[in-house]
Amino acid sequence: MRATMVILLLLTTLLLILQPSQAQGPPSGYNCSSDRSIYPCRTYAIYRATAPNLLNLASIGDLFGLSRFQIAEPSNITYPNATLVQDQLLLIPLTCSCSSPSNHSYYNVTYKMNAGDTFYFLSTTKYQNLTVFQDVELVNPTLVPTNIPIGADVVIPVFCQCPEKNLTSQGINYLLSYEFRPSDNNVSSVASRFGADVKIMTSVNPRGFVPYSTVLVPVSKLPVLPQDNNTGSSPPTNSSGGGGGSNKDGVVVGLSIGLGVLGMVLIVGLFWFFCFYARRVRRRGYGEPGRKEAAKVGRYSVVDEENSFMADITDCLDRYKLYQMEELRRATSDFDPTCVIEGSSVYKGIINGEAFAIKKMKWNAYQELKILQKVNHTNLVKLEGFCIDPEDGTCYLVYEYIENGSLSTCLHQEGKASKLDWKTRLRIAFDVANGLQYIHEHTFPRVVHKDIKTSNVLLDGKMRAKIANFGLAKSGCNAITTHIVGTQGYIAPEYLADGLVTTKMDVFAYGVVLLELVSGREAMNNEGELLWMEVERVFERVEGEEGEEAIKSWMDPALVEQGCPVESVMSVMGVARACVQKDPAKRPSMVDVAYTLSKADDAFSDFSGDGVAVDSSGVVGR
Repeated sequence: MRATMVILLLLTTLLLILQPSQAQGPPSGYNCSSDRSIYPCRTYAIYRATAPNLLNLASIGDLFGLSRFQIAEPSNITYPNATLVQDQLLLIPLTCSCSSPSNHSYYNVTYKMNAGDTFYFLSTTKYQNLTVFQDVELVNPTLVPTNIPIGADVVIPVFCQCPEKNLTSQGINYLLSYEFRPSDNNVSSVASRFGADVKIMTSVNPRGFVPYSTVLVPVSKLPVLPQDNNTGSSPPTNSSGGGGGSNKDGVVVGLSIGLGVLGMVLIVGLFWFFCFYARRVRRRGYGEPGRKEAAKVGRYSVVDEENSFMADITDCLDRYKLYQMEELRRATSDFDPTCVIEGSSVYKGIINGEAFAIKKMKWNAYQELKILQKVNHTNLVKLEGFCIDPEDGTCYLVYEYIENGSLSTCLHQEGKASKLDWKTRLRIAFDVANGLQYIHEHTFPRVVHKDIKTSNVLLDGKMRAKIANFGLAKSGCNAITTHIVGTQGYIAPEYLADGLVTTKMDVFAYGVVLLELVSGREAMNNEGELLWMEVERVFERVEGEEGEEAIKSWMDPALVEQGCPVESVMSVMGVARACVQKDPAKRPSMVDVAYTLSKADDAFSDFSGDGVAVDSSGVVGR
């Protein structure tokens, strides 16, 4: 008996040693600050390069949805193509945001599951305890942790936090996310290593310093990370003798130098090409319609676009595939009109047996590329690569192909609306809300889509929604423009009147999409009447003697035939009413919208009839 107890004690001790993070129960993510104005913010995580597969910036960048260059600069690495050494420290830029409904501050990144991956393995190994598997489960409620298919997209919530005003007043500009290890010994050694104040570091980590958990390192400026191989190129040569080791190191050095020279030649070549193309365009006098617009703003605008496009392409080369023009011609039968998708400038193409959507653009393609570099979310259409036609400089963006086309077609094309039951429409509304919440709250600076409409919402094979077409998107908000763009029926009143660009203009357009989902009608009819202007009249009838019958008479007949619960429809109508308020200050944020719709989904699932509270002003309540 005594021997058995000793064996059990030894086994327990061994488990504690082998799995310290699980046995000791590491803290979960950081709660959002009560001051929501500090989100989103730019911060960083400290990451260690590890063998065998994470000893280069490209692989590590893929984990965090970043390019090599975005990691190389803050990490004090000169040659982004170089091989890293084991445990080399890197600074990973994060856009930290407050996530709803968990009320935790995360940097969310989408990861595609591979064979052998589990939530626990990802959190402890690939993401080095910068998250925990419990939080991964929390932000992926639709996935079963024990049965996740290979290739499934999983959202990984990387722990982060933005400094509150009491910290910024002390000169603290960043709270670095760092995995505390037993080898760190104590808080003083970590603080000294990164130039942090011990007292402040202790105060921002009230849960203490648990081995294999994330802690925050408060710093006024980014630390200059000591790179064992100086500029982050190849590992140092072995000077202690041994001809074989010296030769091997020499080969690595030679390869690194060769790759660096090749990269410089490529960049210079691309720059020469675009300079040559700009001169050619000016000699032609901007003969095509798109070039006539460029001519109006003068030579400075063209040069500015050249430089911006070049900078973006340099940053994109390792994240996106650079297709050859001949590949795209073969994929689309030389851009045959029969390959055009829904009468747009987008073609369906088959490359190596896989379908892609190929979007033909003019010189302004760099604007969309600039935005797409910043976003990575399952509810946004994914960019796979791009191509530049050497004949006329036309740019082609290659996207994932979305099987079921646009929401507009599914809603408004005769015979298709009946296939969209209420549960499907509710999930589509929730998907679009999640996508907008991501670009509004999890990018820095915030992205405004500016063209949310049912034709820019695409539906995949499982009828899950993805937001497409970032051609009009703007990075940064609270700006004024005199160039009004968009689609009638979706344009917010303040944007139409004053040119005010804010995230609330996307909220307004989203409200119109909700109204289309409920009514089955288009945003503007043939007589020019706007759908959103009917909302108040509908609610006046609902609050009068007609009640539920007013909603039923306004609903899509296909939904009425299916007998969907009016209580759930009323909840969504309340959200739409709040979104299309004329005063943008009265509209909810997409965080509030996503939260409310999740409750509406719950109410529909159990048919409880408990809707979402909406007061007489149309403001969403919880």
